[in-house]
Amino acid sequence: MTTRSFNRRTLIMGGGSTLMAGMLAGCATGPAKLAVAPAPKGPVLALPPLRASIDRITQITVCTRPFRPQGPRIERVAFGDKALVHHYGHGGAGWSLSWGSAAIATDLAMQTGARDIAVIGCGAIGLTTALQLQRAGARVTIYARDLPPATRSSLATGVWSPESRLALEQHVTPEFKAQWAGMARASFDRYQTLLGLPGTPIEWIDTHNLFTNAPPVPDDRPAFAHGLTREMAPELRAPRITYAAGNHPFGDREVLTTSGLMFNIAAYSDYLLSGFLSLGGRIEVRDFHSAAELSALPQKTLVNCTGYGAKALFGDDTLVPVRGQLARMIPDGDIRYGLYFNQTSFVPRRDGWVFQVTGADEYYGFGIEDAVPDRAEAERAVTTIAGLFAGV
Repeated sequence: MTTRSFNRRTLIMGGGSTLMAGMLAGCATGPAKLAVAPAPKGPVLALPPLRASIDRITQITVCTRPFRPQGPRIERVAFGDKALVHHYGHGGAGWSLSWGSAAIATDLAMQTGARDIAVIGCGAIGLTTALQLQRAGARVTIYARDLPPATRSSLATGVWSPESRLALEQHVTPEFKAQWAGMARASFDRYQTLLGLPGTPIEWIDTHNLFTNAPPVPDDRPAFAHGLTREMAPELRAPRITYAAGNHPFGDREVLTTSGLMFNIAAYSDYLLSGFLSLGGRIEVRDFHSAAELSALPQKTLVNCTGYGAKALFGDDTLVPVRGQLARMIPDGDIRYGLYFNQTSFVPRRDGWVFQVTGADEYYGFGIEDAVPDRAEAERAVTTIAGLFAGV
């Protein structure tokens, strides 16, 4: 990568060099005529520089996304003398689809006629499902080994990504698309009601995508589902702005800016947990080693929201781990924009800046269950983004 140096002169579109040329010409021919730099064509992007360095990394965390090639499992099955609703396997779209997905699971659970319901798991899916059940009139007890911030979903990136590693394209039927669109719309509408709350659990940010001219690498592996928003829910696509080279602080590449929702997961998890408890919910910390142990629970209707844990608990071998690592950093200044460059993302969460190597495609981290932090990868993520501001 070529590092470009920017200063005040280059940021005002070369105006300083034009001015100097005019003054030198004036020395030779008479009074100087100040040349005026031409106004840039198109929109101009001005940003406060990001101060990021590896010595400001406070934590490196790893999560395992629960991917199913067929997409999320949301169905009710018989379980001995109980009814069991499976609700897991959202890949990287768990936070984004949680409210709409929980509405489907809630309907399946309430159709049993039970009003005393158990939810297994206390991550993003478990908490939203528990709240939806409460609002439908159920008494809910959550049984979970881990509570936020120790759940896997507490270690997610924290951005609106309703298509991320959701399913393989070969399994996406018209019915799947319709269900996804309903979940996405319902979740998006719910998030609009959470904007502006104390603690800022949800907020809008702009993310600036810096494009490179690297050609795509041929890949014969099965394709992930893409384009669902564009095809099924185009109204959920926020406006986009393209900045030409020279109209932004990042050199001679094109920049595409998109708007999207960001989850400040610490505040958002606290909002969900507090809401559940305020509505009379109960939590029992409990570790289940086999599905048979669930038979001892007093509730006759259970909702399984164990995410990747369902692989071991219910023997679901369709679940594939997708490793994701975050480098967390001390926030510095009021930075309210995200960045994506050279297979690396930056998210300005208020509960700690997040840097992540995303890889060349969605197979990055695929099938890797290892949750040991990789310091070299964390430093690569930080230095890649920090390098954009060298000399600014």
